[in-house]
Amino acid sequence: MTLDQKTKKIKSLIREMDSVLVAFSGGVDSTLVLALAHEVLGEKALAVTAQSASVPDREMKASHQLAKEIGARHLVIKTEEMSNPDYRTNPVNRCYHCKTELYSRLKKVAQQENIFHILNGTNTDDLGDYRPGLESAREQGVRSPLVEAEFNKQEVRELSRKMEISVWDKPAMACLSSRIPYGQPVTPEKLAMIEQSEDLLLALGFTQVRVRHLGTLARIELDKNEMPRYQNDKSIQKAVQEKFRSLGFNSVMLDPEGYRMGSLNSALLEHKDHV
Repeated sequence: MTLDQKTKKIKSLIREMDSVLVAFSGGVDSTLVLALAHEVLGEKALAVTAQSASVPDREMKASHQLAKEIGARHLVIKTEEMSNPDYRTNPVNRCYHCKTELYSRLKKVAQQENIFHILNGTNTDDLGDYRPGLESAREQGVRSPLVEAEFNKQEVRELSRKMEISVWDKPAMACLSSRIPYGQPVTPEKLAMIEQSEDLLLALGFTQVRVRHLGTLARIELDKNEMPRYQNDKSIQKAVQEKFRSLGFNSVMLDPEGYRMGSLNSALLEHKDHV
């Protein structure tokens, strides 16, 4: 199918649903779903954003602004995945517990609003990585219109650009807990360290940023095109080291391989290869 055909298909799917609640993170995928839903259904499309310790404050502010730009109704709810020991111990299926908490709360909102369909921003490229949250979506009956209309990430960005959605080229974002290796407990203190570390790097002008929390070591992942600037600017290195140490890290390293999605999942793949 062409992009135009896929666009017609996803609009048709949403129209048939009549009313929808969009699990809205402010990332490019869920923003596109929300923009399409609002275009097709107007007030019958509701955006709901979950606030928790694993979501940076900058993302909460961005989601509020984006919903306003689109003109969609927007609610913020609080989720309590941190109260679940199955989440805090950080097992390999941590995302399953997070999404189950999220979708169960979204279901309650949907019932209150008399909405029958909950949508997420999963696209076809997401189906390839290890994502236990997808299992929860299936269990909870959450629909993925981008998958149903066969959109991959590149097509999501292309349509978003055509629709003049401001975040069409926004870098991928995952929750802060994804920066902590599996098996290492997730704590509010670690999440705060990660958030403030990444805030500094973003303030310094880097766009694709991950700070992996490896105990007393912070491992920075940057886009490969942005790595030379970090490596060649001693003032940036000094500012980073001073800030990171003040947050509780003893040492800082720049990952020579740069940013790659799901880098902490590589250990899982290696484990599978040896089984």
